[in-house]
Amino acid sequence: MQIWVDADACPNVIKEILFRAAERKQVPMILVANQYIRTPPSRLIRSIQVSAGIDVADNRIVQEMQAGDLVITADIPLAAEVIENNGTALNPRGQLYTIENIRQRLNMRDFMEEMRGAGLVSGGPPTLNHTDRQTFANALDRFLAKHVPKKPS
Repeated sequence: MQIWVDADACPNVIKEILFRAAERKQVPMILVANQYIRTPPSRLIRSIQVSAGIDVADNRIVQEMQAGDLVITADIPLAAEVIENNGTALNPRGQLYTIENIRQRLNMRDFMEEMRGAGLVSGGPPTLNHTDRQTFANALDRFLAKHVPKKPS
């Protein structure tokens, strides 16, 4: 199992939580972005810089991820592809995308895009707050506890 991060839009505070979790649980983590992403020195954590363009990072993640991998993303279409490929997708606010909720989230995303296009709604989600960070950290810990075997002492 590996952790993949859609890193272009992932908040730095979430990356820091992920860096600590990858080291603590000894899980490989790959950040994918179309810009340089600084990572801590670690044999477990690396970054891949892809060319600029719409969905280039998303496509790289989908091509390289394997069933059982965890993908951190706020991109709902990417989350849908991850689920189709038997992976798990978690957003930076700690909400797990599932087979049961992904269709509804895609529909809501499309609806909000139409509303923004018509000028009826502006802006995006609220700024990430302390509760969101804690919710993410807790959801990540639950996932890793369930899917990463404990190392013998």
